[in-house]
Amino acid sequence: MASPASVGRHPIHPILVAFPIGLWIFSLVCDLVFVFGWGGPVWKDVAFYTMAGGTVGALLAAVPGLIDLLSLSDPRVKRLGVWHMSINLAAVAVFVVDLWIRRGAREAGAPVLLSVLGVILIFISGWLGGEMVYVHGVAVEPQPPSRG
Repeated sequence: MASPASVGRHPIHPILVAFPIGLWIFSLVCDLVFVFGWGGPVWKDVAFYTMAGGTVGALLAAVPGLIDLLSLSDPRVKRLGVWHMSINLAAVAVFVVDLWIRRGAREAGAPVLLSVLGVILIFISGWLGGEMVYVHGVAVEPQPPSRG
């Protein structure tokens, strides 16, 4: 089934999710560089700003994702989509709390643990998104049968 939120027959949601995923993972990498002393305090700042960018990007990606979710008719696939959305929203909440804590945190412990939790959540959610696309064909346009 084709995605109702698409441009030129290409679904928008998978285009946009690459940004928050990359930014959040890079934020965690920056945290680790800072915590293990491989870099100076600038890495702590880069972690903050990439996390903030990832959060904004995730909220933008959620709009076409919700449009796609509302178009699903198969109850099994829709249930997967609701789990995918719920885990993504939980990840966004974790990163928002993480950002709030970082504003005044002197120690890196709790913020880094929250980053790890958030990245674990997006890995789980990504697996569910992949299940929807690669197993159930969500947002994939049906192809005509090939002539053998």
